[in-house]
Amino acid sequence: MRLTMASDYALRVLLFAAAHGDRMVTIDEMLAAHDISRGHLMKVVRELATASLLRSQRGRGGGFTLGRPPEAIPLGEVVRVTEPDFQMVECFGPGSNCSIIPACRLPGVLNKALAAYMDVMDAHTLRDVLLRPEDFGVPQGAS
Repeated sequence: MRLTMASDYALRVLLFAAAHGDRMVTIDEMLAAHDISRGHLMKVVRELATASLLRSQRGRGGGFTLGRPPEAIPLGEVVRVTEPDFQMVECFGPGSNCSIIPACRLPGVLNKALAAYMDVMDAHTLRDVLLRPEDFGVPQGAS
């Protein structure tokens, strides 16, 4: 299983925001820490803010910070917010052309594997994976 770029970026954004506590961090600071497209980053920040995982403020003095304490942000929730679907194989989706669907036992195994993966992600919060500002290789407040 591979997470989309949106999930990867979302986790990075949340880690970056958490590392800076209650201080609003900017898109430019995030861009200095990671080689990410501004457009993708802005879309991810907007999506996380819509899900109340981030609090964002536009304009001068704006930026983003965590919408909840790190211990109240399960990693599984982040993945569910950012992943468009969990169709691991073609037959999981509508309109499947697979001829063995009625007899196939593979979807049951894959669903169990996905459930186990999500159980692990749900068992951990952002607090479990926190980083320090210096771990990003950019001085705090740099842009």
